[in-house]
Amino acid sequence: MSRSAKAALHLAVVGHTNTGKTSLIRTLLHRRDFGEIRNRGGTTRQVASAPLAVNGETLITLYDSPGLEDAPGLIEWLDDRPGTRHDGPERVHALLTDPQARARFDHEARVLDLMLNVDVALYVVDVREPVLEKYLDELAVLALCGCPLLVVLNFVASEHAREQAWRDALARIGLHTVLAFDAVVRDPASERRLFEKLAAQLDAFASVLEAWLAVREREEKERLTAAAAAIAEMLVDVAAAHRLAALHSEHDREQAQQALRHAVREREQACVDTLLDLYRFGREDYADDDLPLSQGRWSEDLFDPESLRYHGIRAGGHIGAGAGAGAVVDVATGGLSLGAGTLVGAALGAGVGVVRGFGDRIGDRLRRRERLMIDDPTLRLLAWRQLELLAGLRRRGHASQAPLPTAERERWAEKKLPDPLQRARRQPGWSVLNAPEAPDPTRQRAVADLGRVLEAAMRASQSEDGAAAGAGTE
Repeated sequence: MSRSAKAALHLAVVGHTNTGKTSLIRTLLHRRDFGEIRNRGGTTRQVASAPLAVNGETLITLYDSPGLEDAPGLIEWLDDRPGTRHDGPERVHALLTDPQARARFDHEARVLDLMLNVDVALYVVDVREPVLEKYLDELAVLALCGCPLLVVLNFVASEHAREQAWRDALARIGLHTVLAFDAVVRDPASERRLFEKLAAQLDAFASVLEAWLAVREREEKERLTAAAAAIAEMLVDVAAAHRLAALHSEHDREQAQQALRHAVREREQACVDTLLDLYRFGREDYADDDLPLSQGRWSEDLFDPESLRYHGIRAGGHIGAGAGAGAVVDVATGGLSLGAGTLVGAALGAGVGVVRGFGDRIGDRLRRRERLMIDDPTLRLLAWRQLELLAGLRRRGHASQAPLPTAERERWAEKKLPDPLQRARRQPGWSVLNAPEAPDPTRQRAVADLGRVLEAAMRASQSEDGAAAGAGTE
């Protein structure tokens, strides 16, 4: 494979066994289905490739490789063979053309063959490991191939990381192109720095790398906007959703309440599925780790009062939205009070309240019906759960099995809802959970307004995380 004939950048990911090479590629690809990851050495046995493409055109090809296992033995083999000491590729070629040597150093031979045919390589270090002679031997062997090398310090977020020790050791052998990149965290800023460092080493591919960075940046913005819009759509649907029940009929009220809860649960799940799809995860990805999802579903019930208390969201003080209907539903006694034009009311049960309002709701009372809607505390919990999931997905590498971080708890524990959701309370026609009605442009404006609020909140949260991370070193 002639380097001059290659249009795309060819990038190898190499390193010792079980340092996270496949994990890194998954994170760069934003794909959870690439390769196999196990907590033991030798999982990757063959060279595997995957493209980074846009509009069907491959800009970068990534190559996963077997782990290096016997670099000290390989160096001894090379030192025992005659040859030009300073012609590294020639010495490597001698090994690759020796059948016995290839059989003995099978993994190393595959890696070296790959190194001779790519434009650049990432050498992945597990910084939780001490700096051992065998790792420095691996770098010495790889240097013989004459291929540019960027050292990636992996798992730097671990409490057991020895990042500075590794940086010092690499500097002593003349390697200064180093980047901290935790492969289990999908951090757009670190990903950008990685490709920028590659561009600094590869003038011939600078335009390719810049094009790919532009693609990634556009994708990230579009993905966040779409995710915020999906959450906004769901929240507006839930805020405006209602069910009617006959007054004084406990059975009718219970049926309506259960129907509303079921509709909301299904609508929330549809939003979860959308977020997972946007960030290229699936329900099956969450069977074995500590996400707040189990098989892609929330493990806690949205309508469980304990969930509200756990998340610090106050459940008292609200029974609905709007004001001034002039009828009173006393749920405790099941009676209907008329007088003074004042609405008193109380919650029917966790998550569902009797709504007081105006307009057609007065007609509901006169027809001896009551309107049930999701109460504000439950709506706040619903919003917080989706933002928690979104924040985690934005930071989650596609090889990660760590818990998702929490997000926006304080904002959504507050009593006041954003204005678009308060408006939705008075617009039952805005919710697809009610009887289908003609499209309403005012609904779309409310969804767009709320989407911008959510997106701005997520960007602010990301900026705070970035500022905290900036205190570290590359």
